[in-house]
Amino acid sequence: GLVPGLLNLGNTCFMNSLLQGLSSCPSFIKWLEEFTAQYKTDQNESAEHHCLSLTLLHLLRALSCQEGTEDDVLDASCLLEVLRMYRWQISSFEEQDAHELFHVLTSSLEDERDRQPRVTHLFDVHSLEQPEITQKQISCRTRGCLPPVSNHWKSQHPFHGRLTSNMVCKHCEHQSPVRYDTFDSLSLSIPAVVWGRPMTLDHCLHHFISSESVKDVVCDNCTKIQAEGTLNGQSIENQRTTFVKQLKLGKLPQCLCIHLQRLSWSNQGTPLKRHEHVQFNEFLIMDIYKYRIPVHKSSQNELNQKNSEEITPGTKDGIAVKPSDAEQPSGTKPLFMNGACSSSFLMSSGTFSLAAFPECSSPVYLYRLMAVVVHHGDMHSGHFVTYRRSPPSPKTPLSVSSQWLWISDDTVRKASLQEVLSSSAYLLFYERVHSRVQHQ
Repeated sequence: GLVPGLLNLGNTCFMNSLLQGLSSCPSFIKWLEEFTAQYKTDQNESAEHHCLSLTLLHLLRALSCQEGTEDDVLDASCLLEVLRMYRWQISSFEEQDAHELFHVLTSSLEDERDRQPRVTHLFDVHSLEQPEITQKQISCRTRGCLPPVSNHWKSQHPFHGRLTSNMVCKHCEHQSPVRYDTFDSLSLSIPAVVWGRPMTLDHCLHHFISSESVKDVVCDNCTKIQAEGTLNGQSIENQRTTFVKQLKLGKLPQCLCIHLQRLSWSNQGTPLKRHEHVQFNEFLIMDIYKYRIPVHKSSQNELNQKNSEEITPGTKDGIAVKPSDAEQPSGTKPLFMNGACSSSFLMSSGTFSLAAFPECSSPVYLYRLMAVVVHHGDMHSGHFVTYRRSPPSPKTPLSVSSQWLWISDDTVRKASLQEVLSSSAYLLFYERVHSRVQHQ
């Protein structure tokens, strides 16, 4: 039930901890397998050796027990060599950061993907115009096989997501066009701690998407309305108003990496580490953080009226719940989990079971915890360790193991879920769970 450890090459715990975390994400390994399938037809073995995706795939498969190895401890120096060939200057003798390395890997994989030709060579256009010739029969002038014409969006790695930035005028409620930005990980700051209240992952997520006012912004709609009310020929100044800016998640990835920012700065400008515990759960619901296209006001009013007729809320522990929930015996956990609670619910804490959710109201964006990277020490020196799930048994390869492991470089032991949830997380790796009803 254990996995191989990784040799510490001299302060390489940052790389070892990240590799153990990535190896517990089956979707990422599957994507690497599909992505590297294009290299199997390449006859140049030396080129394969320097390929980041192939090097990473072999390491992750070995760490997830998908490739037979007799070694209890593996050497990941090959990954550092490939990254140096990609012009990354990563020293194995200096203190490094696991989150920075995560972005080095994702950006390098994107560069590798973009180097692959997506169109057939012009020499082969004549052959392609003959429909009776199959793809396998076509070859380039260089006598190599044609590269597969891949879809740019389908080839995105599973950590790829999109943020939406929404601006609304407080005066006329005119909405500016939504802006989209990509992300590979959600980097969440930890809000100020309120004494006596536990800090939760929901606090960090709500703080991340909380709206902010932006003053003195030119509103084209207000200017247009002002112009319509003036006499013809009169020039008017651009109307400046206050806008409300809202950040949300436009596209949620299959694999969600959450980075808790534990770096802060003192009043004297010296770096400090935030050591407080941030509560997180085995399951995470992201539905309320997902951006939804705004509906027309009249339609929204009708929807709200319909919902109020169907649901007469009761209360339990200060939380509005359905009548069926209000009638539940005392001590029964309410139907809320980390990531899907109301703002009032943020003040309470607890770990909730997935079994509490009836099948009919299962969330769309449900994630399961796969690995946690923890940093021990301060900003100047420390050590990275990983909590991760044990790989599934060969008899049930599609299942998810409930056994957790604690890994510190070449040391591997079993751990309990309670120990995992009690850790001071630095990186959280979640993988999306698809229900039988929806496969989005």
